[in-house]
Amino acid sequence: MNDLLQEFAWRGFLAQTTSPDTIGGYLRESRRTIYIGFDPTAASLHLGSLVPVMALAHAQRHGHRPIPLVGGGTGLIGDPSGKSAERMLLTPEKVYQNAQGIHAQLSRFIDLSTPGAGLMLNNADWLTKLDLVGFLRDVGKHFSVNEMVKRDSVRMRLEERDHGISFTEFSYMLLQAYDFLHLAREHGCTIQMGGSDQWGNIVSGTDLIRRVLGIRAEGITFPLLTTSSGKKFGKTEEGAVWLDANLTSPYQMFQYWMQTADSDVVAHLKLFTFLDQAAIGELERNVETNPGARVAQRTLATECTRVVHGDGAARAVDNVSRILFGSTETPDSETIALLAREVPSSRLGRASLEGPGAPLLDLLVSTRLAESKGAARKLVEGGGVYLNNQRVDAGRKMVTMDDVGWPGALLLRAGRKSYHLALLD
Repeated sequence: MNDLLQEFAWRGFLAQTTSPDTIGGYLRESRRTIYIGFDPTAASLHLGSLVPVMALAHAQRHGHRPIPLVGGGTGLIGDPSGKSAERMLLTPEKVYQNAQGIHAQLSRFIDLSTPGAGLMLNNADWLTKLDLVGFLRDVGKHFSVNEMVKRDSVRMRLEERDHGISFTEFSYMLLQAYDFLHLAREHGCTIQMGGSDQWGNIVSGTDLIRRVLGIRAEGITFPLLTTSSGKKFGKTEEGAVWLDANLTSPYQMFQYWMQTADSDVVAHLKLFTFLDQAAIGELERNVETNPGARVAQRTLATECTRVVHGDGAARAVDNVSRILFGSTETPDSETIALLAREVPSSRLGRASLEGPGAPLLDLLVSTRLAESKGAARKLVEGGGVYLNNQRVDAGRKMVTMDDVGWPGALLLRAGRKSYHLALLD
């Protein structure tokens, strides 16, 4: 088996391949161009999208050329795969907007510096220019309706009395197969990868390439991911965990990974990090011998945040996590900026901390950490008030610039989890 397939196998990426006995040899023979399609149904990818993204990144690391394909054209139609009802059609303007956002995100994971390294394409560039009659003559004639209705994505919908499937979605299979044909003809792409729900569409593409071009094409699918408890991966009570930092902050993503169950963390380390077998094996042993330390979860959270948001964000989000769990370390400005997104914050004039300073009890009331001065005094006397995570015992304390310590900020805390960040003007 080729090194890439070995990588996929031990990491858990492999569900099916079109030629299980020979695809390894096919990959060994030459550098291959490999594509995966990404539907622009939203302006951002989510954590579930990381499986195909990481697969393309691994393919590139093993010497192959990746093509992430944004479905600006197929997104106007809607993929019926895995759906029990017709999708709401998006406007062309919305699809274009979503495609632009996804394009920017994918470029973080894959080297697209030259066409030889990797290509980012949008199928709207050719699908929206197709001549319908010519398409039906040249492409449609190669598809048997008898075979199409046997595909899971179609068959399940045909069995649904209340919904069925429209001709629009029924035609999606032809368009995706045509994408594969176009990429094979124009860019020498002969391998398509995707989730296991894409198996029928991928096989249709390999058949079309064989019939029209007379060359070999292959497909690889990944298992659809759920947690060990059966929940949908990448979902929280608030909704999807997005790769866009404006939709899901790096800290929120970090905390999602930190909550990974012991039964899932090793599998997720294999899929969502570039750590090697030895490193993951060591973390697996740590889960077995010292699960309470949650070293594997913190490693997973840090590495995934680094992959998605970069080194600076990973470092800052790890610092924020430690601060919110009581660390007294002094943060840098990037950590403070991230912290300001996660806890209530307000502006505080430096002048108010000059001279005698500002009464601590007044600050607790103005920041709503206490309802009144009396309640604030009780908090202090009970040992429940902290400045920059250091306990304050004096109820009559005046807060001055000497108490700030952090670059341009002061963190107040009441009890275990109530925080307020004062940003100094």
